Amino acid sequence: MGIFKRVKTIVMADLHELLDKIEDPISLLNQYMRELDEQVDKAKQTLGQQLYLEKRQELLVNETSAVVAKRKRQAELAVEKGDDTIARIALQEKLQQEAKVKLYEDQLAAMKQQTSSLREQIDVLLEKYNELSNKRLVLISRSHAAKAQQQLQSAIASFSTDDAMKGFTRAEDYVQQVEAQALAASYFIPSAPTVNLEIQEAVERELVSLKESK
Repeated sequence: MGIFKRVKTIVMADLHELLDKIEDPISLLNQYMRELDEQVDKAKQTLGQQLYLEKRQELLVNETSAVVAKRKRQAELAVEKGDDTIARIALQEKLQQEAKVKLYEDQLAAMKQQTSSLREQIDVLLEKYNELSNKRLVLISRSHAAKAQQQLQSAIASFSTDDAMKGFTRAEDYVQQVEAQALAASYFIPSAPTVNLEIQEAVERELVSLKESK
């Protein structure tokens, strides 16, 4: 292998490897579908043109057949009148037109065969198009689900359980400190004077006795 060919092979290999890394397979699906859309549109246009030509050919067959019938009638009328010259001219043109009818009918049959073949190809294309379109939706859905799962796993992997436990421990220590400070502060609040029931009863008795002495 020549050195230039080897260099070309290496360069092409590196280029393909680079393109493989750059290409997004999911994004390429959209491009593939756009290309298929173009093929379907072209197939529709081709079928439309084929059907148009077929209709034109059918019209040509009908028009020529009408001429044949007309010339036959003219020949019959000429014979009835005894005009053999006109009858011969009419019959000659009738035969010529019948040959054209045969030719046109053969062409029409060939066109119909082409149209039938074209329809079969379009059916295959549409079936493949629908199949790939549905498969594209499934692949996109699976890709989105996989990416979401990947992001979730990445988030879980980046989450540190030790850091979270330390954070909760610090928060619990803080709450305990606040509770202890609140409890300590309650000891410094002056309590309301307590009422001695015995003294109260004695006061009432003294008051009654004082009132009776008056």
